[in-house]
Amino acid sequence: MSNSIDNLLHETRRFTPSEEFRANAVAGADLYDRASSDRPAFWGEQARELLHWHTPFTRTLDWSNPPFAKWFDDGQLNVAYNCLDRHVEAGNGDRVALNWEGEPGDSKTFTYAELTAEVKKAANVLAGLGIGQGDRVAIYLPMIPEAVISMLAVARLGAVHSVIFGGFSAESLRARIDDASAKLVITADGGWRKGKVSALKPAVDASLTIGGPENPSTVEHVLVVKRGNNDVAWVHGRDLWWHDQIDAANPEHEAQPFPAENPLFILYTSGTTGKPKGILHTTGGYLTQVAFTHKNIFDLHPETDVYWSTADVGWITGHSYVVYGPLANGATQVIYEGTPDAPHPGRWWEIIQKYGVTILYTAPTAIRTFMKLGHHIPAQFDLTSLRLLGSVGEPINPEAWVWYRDVIGGGTTPVVDTWWQTETGAIMVSALPGVTTLKPGSAQVAVPGIHIEVLDDQGTPVPKNSGGLLVVSEPWPAMLRGIWGDPDRFVETYWSTFPGKYFAGDGARLDRDGDIWLLGRVDDVMNVSGHRLSTAEIESSLVSHPRVAEAAVVGATDETTGQAVVAFVIVRVIEDDDEPGAAKALADEILDEVVAETVESLAAELRAHVATQIGAIARPKQVFIVAELPKTRSGKIMRRLLRDVAEGREIGDTTTLADTQVMKIISGTVG
Repeated sequence: MSNSIDNLLHETRRFTPSEEFRANAVAGADLYDRASSDRPAFWGEQARELLHWHTPFTRTLDWSNPPFAKWFDDGQLNVAYNCLDRHVEAGNGDRVALNWEGEPGDSKTFTYAELTAEVKKAANVLAGLGIGQGDRVAIYLPMIPEAVISMLAVARLGAVHSVIFGGFSAESLRARIDDASAKLVITADGGWRKGKVSALKPAVDASLTIGGPENPSTVEHVLVVKRGNNDVAWVHGRDLWWHDQIDAANPEHEAQPFPAENPLFILYTSGTTGKPKGILHTTGGYLTQVAFTHKNIFDLHPETDVYWSTADVGWITGHSYVVYGPLANGATQVIYEGTPDAPHPGRWWEIIQKYGVTILYTAPTAIRTFMKLGHHIPAQFDLTSLRLLGSVGEPINPEAWVWYRDVIGGGTTPVVDTWWQTETGAIMVSALPGVTTLKPGSAQVAVPGIHIEVLDDQGTPVPKNSGGLLVVSEPWPAMLRGIWGDPDRFVETYWSTFPGKYFAGDGARLDRDGDIWLLGRVDDVMNVSGHRLSTAEIESSLVSHPRVAEAAVVGATDETTGQAVVAFVIVRVIEDDDEPGAAKALADEILDEVVAETVESLAAELRAHVATQIGAIARPKQVFIVAELPKTRSGKIMRRLLRDVAEGREIGDTTTLADTQVMKIISGTVG
């Protein structure tokens, strides 16, 4: 990273939460001292304080066979009991657990007593279908209450769920079903997305017939939630309506304890190439860390807060910070079925106003999209209930951080930027809002009880003002326990770069204060004329330009320099403060040939801007102005598809995109 950018990071604005916020904060500075003196003992304290153990544990950590850890392994607990029953038994059954908002505007509210009752019936349904401890259940649902209920019912039985994005193709779905040997699929006829019903069951039907009778699947039943009311095919004896089964189910179910290392879920994450990895998480350690981080990083006051993570349950944030963390802590939360712009671009702010949301956790890509649309949209809604904002998914650039705080948070709300992964299970790096002086764009410090290092290629810790590879140096409770069915791949993928230490491919930099700045995936680092350049660094430079709302950078093969910097840019709405309704996006104008000269001028201006901020070596060879970027439903930009465009190749697999039409539009613009 260049000195100019390093100075920018060091000189960035700092924010101290208000005195009132700090005085009432859940977390105190003493957490760091308590954790650093004896990390395993600290996590043992948290496990006893935050969870109910049917059989108390006596062993906190077994690291005798690294990298295969065991946490609290002689203890027993039930995850669903911890998320539901104990809150009812403590007298909080009337507290709202879920406020669900459907995309068309329908809604449902579940108290903890009501949600517990639904999960008990669902557990009896699953047990009646032969699901028991250790069995795998595939869940392929939209963001509806039944998704949460299904996950908790599976966990209640000691079974293992594999939640699969509703956007996956039949082939991708079948690959995950086969890898986990799932006995049951829970799906829906369809779900609402962008104003229309997106069918789901047809993909399940197609997936289970791939290869014909000679290639039978392990699935015995398909349980179908009626949501979209779209027509579906039916296989009698295999397919069952959810509502029929639930209505006939026994309402009583006693949660049985299971060992703390009993598997809880498999979550598939695809690398850049090769077979998807089934990341395995277990119960006791995972639930301890997600409950601890949810409580302390989001400053949760369960009696008064209304929490909303906008994540889909099909990715890890949905598991940890929609289902297990919030419900273990007895929180009241919101879940929403649709996309941020459906049925109108102010939908999220409308929901915050309706439910009085106090804590919002979302992705930088969503924040930058709202920046593009303009501040006049959220200004139409009352967002004064918000008191804490969070960011997850990708490094957040300082400009987006400040916009998020100033426009959505009213200029006073703390923002916590969090770093973690599917593999880590829970947040690993983040500020504590009542303790830390906040720094826009920086995830800042390791969570209490977590040991993070930034190392060079030889495994030596880098000094301040330097960059390297982000490594977790000691075991942590929510860590993955392996790759399903492939222990050798687990060791090779995560533990071979620095033996005994976890490295999953992210780069980071320590600034002058020793705070951590995430630089994104190491495989997103370009080599231009022998210089290593981070895509995140150049993207942040582009977004610092007042005309840019969002940017994605890739390295394209170049005969002269090895790789050339190619940027895809979404421009920001040009707002008229006097007439906000007249705001207009240049991204719409550029589709007309008459503004070609304007586009060329802006591209040249952006190339020069990067060269000034970082250096001539980072100047993009090409800048394409586009209307959208290819993103997964979790909000991650799929840079490999942009690399295909930049290098003139056929576009690769787009099944994980939130909108599969985006690449056709981009290809047409670039072409």
